[in-house]
Amino acid sequence: MKQSVFITIVLVIAFVVSLLIFMFVFGSPNNFKGGDMVAGTPVNVFGQIYKGGPVVVALMTISIMVITFIIERQLSLGKAKGRGPIEPFVKRVQAMVVDNDIDGAIAECNKQKGSMANVLRLALERYNVVKNDPIDGEKKMAEVQRAIEEAMMLEVPLLERNLVALSTIASISVLVGLFGTVLGMIRSFQALATAGTPNATELSTGISEALINTAFGIFGAIVAIIGYNYFSTRVSNFTYMIDEATYNIMQILTVKSK
Repeated sequence: MKQSVFITIVLVIAFVVSLLIFMFVFGSPNNFKGGDMVAGTPVNVFGQIYKGGPVVVALMTISIMVITFIIERQLSLGKAKGRGPIEPFVKRVQAMVVDNDIDGAIAECNKQKGSMANVLRLALERYNVVKNDPIDGEKKMAEVQRAIEEAMMLEVPLLERNLVALSTIASISVLVGLFGTVLGMIRSFQALATAGTPNATELSTGISEALINTAFGIFGAIVAIIGYNYFSTRVSNFTYMIDEATYNIMQILTVKSK
């Protein structure tokens, strides 16, 4: 629910910002000869973008959403990494577990505060609970493994949050850009279909609309695809590191529980 609320808020804010920029920045009379936004010729890039039509607002909204999700993912994955380098942290925890300092290892996890630390902490806490129970070692390890799986179910969705949104936007951006391109070409052919000499202004406006929408659509798709692939790779590498760390901890605890 929180993720859907976040996406909705980002969508609304991005749309409002895009609409205001389109109307008052790109649509400023200063961007057109004679101040005529309808029939005037654009004198700069802002005016040319304004000629892209209302679809530009949707494409700008998509672009702002992509940039927002990329920033959010960068901050979230940085937080998930925790405090300090991961490899020295894992080695410290493993050394403490080997020395039977489970409480010290848990304290180290609390200090690190990353996703890997959360998974290891829950596993060690569960081991502390079951280590003195009158059950065999396999059942104790099964309990620890269950704690690891529960922790992973909580942490992995947080790491993958908004990645689906990025991949969806990558596809939508191209389609919206194509829609704007079609509208621009329709306007161009309408100008060519008029009797007598074609209206040069209408013709150029239609071509501008088509090209501007194509450019914005491709831009949004490129950024979204790069962002999705980059963060998907980071998440995969991070979850692999968590799996390796938990496997090593499990091996150490298995030996101790025998």
